Amino acid sequence: MVIASDVQAIISHTNKVVYLEDFEIVFVKGNDVKFFSAAGAPIKKEVVTITWTADQVEKAGYKHFMLKEIHEQPRAVAAACAPHVDLEAKRVKLSDVGLSDEQLRGIERVFIIACGTSYYAGLAGKYLIEQLAKIPVECDIASEFRYRDPVIPPRSLILTISQSGETADTLAALRLAKQAGALTLSICNVRASSIDREAHGHLYMNSGPEIGVASTKAFVSTLALLNLLSLYLGQVRGALSVKDEQHALEQLLAAPSQMEAVLAYDKFFAEAAQKLKAYKGILFMGRGINYPIALEGALKLKELAYMHAEGYAAGEMKHGPLALIDERMLIVMVCPSDRNYEKTLSNLEEARARGGRIISIGTGDNHALKAVSDHYLSLPKAEWNVNPILESIPVQLLAYHVANAMGHDVDQPRNLAKSVTVE
Repeated sequence: MVIASDVQAIISHTNKVVYLEDFEIVFVKGNDVKFFSAAGAPIKKEVVTITWTADQVEKAGYKHFMLKEIHEQPRAVAAACAPHVDLEAKRVKLSDVGLSDEQLRGIERVFIIACGTSYYAGLAGKYLIEQLAKIPVECDIASEFRYRDPVIPPRSLILTISQSGETADTLAALRLAKQAGALTLSICNVRASSIDREAHGHLYMNSGPEIGVASTKAFVSTLALLNLLSLYLGQVRGALSVKDEQHALEQLLAAPSQMEAVLAYDKFFAEAAQKLKAYKGILFMGRGINYPIALEGALKLKELAYMHAEGYAAGEMKHGPLALIDERMLIVMVCPSDRNYEKTLSNLEEARARGGRIISIGTGDNHALKAVSDHYLSLPKAEWNVNPILESIPVQLLAYHVANAMGHDVDQPRNLAKSVTVE
């Protein structure tokens, strides 16, 4: 018998699982297993068969699980999208989510609640939902939401994001929202996890097991699902034309093959890591929907390399961060060709003028970015809603290779756990 707080810990031992609810007790003695309520009454529990296999939790020749999971991301995005796309009509369909079109049509406000990397995915979701579905969105850190006496208006949708589905603060926020009478929708990777079981509606990352503590493929799968949710909300609410929906969906479905091309930067960061680890710190910056990717890039570096790193909205540079910039500071500027490009390029030129060393991430063969950057990383041309998925790979590879060059345990960084099941 194995007792664990996360399914991923037991996959190599069994695929048969019993989930305990709060205030339930399990008694184990040898092969004898009994379940009781907190009052001591015997209860029956269902045995669930999980579909993940032990092969999926092997390194498959990679040095670390994290590197393997970075390279699995194209497949993860495709798997997240597959159940929700009508390929013949080229439309999004969310018929199996558990929420009706009538319920989704009646939503007047969305709250996205999550922690860590999932929170940064939620920030990107705010841009997607507001622009594609025209619904106002608030994005909250779960531990803050539950303790600030939130005002949840009628006809609100509470969207919770958690890879494990067991994140304690996010689960508590979900329960608070349900008590307030709100409609709830979860995005999880683990089916039948606590958050998945308790939410009204369900979307699944379908990423497979993610062993590395620093989330990678669950992050990009969430970005894909947030794209699909935004498009569907726009569809059922009449906020998005069929033509625009089909174009955005077409771009999203092209992302996995484009991601394969971006993975080629693995070699660049492996070779550059020794120089990159010598900087006193790294500033990640971006504008619009690219800003959350800057935040995520900084978090990855802090998690893995234990280096000082900050993520900023590039337009805020004059409000403080500019003072940090000198020749010992590395700037990673996320600057794709979108409607914020000119403004972001201007911010990059300001950083360059103060002596900062620049890695820029842009679209195609961009000579203007090359001219002001020490290193320019080219991404395939994509629409604004897909760019964050492509941009995630370079910032993940940067953090991975710098941490590896420093000799750190990339899969199990110090002081951190994969699933935060306590406050």
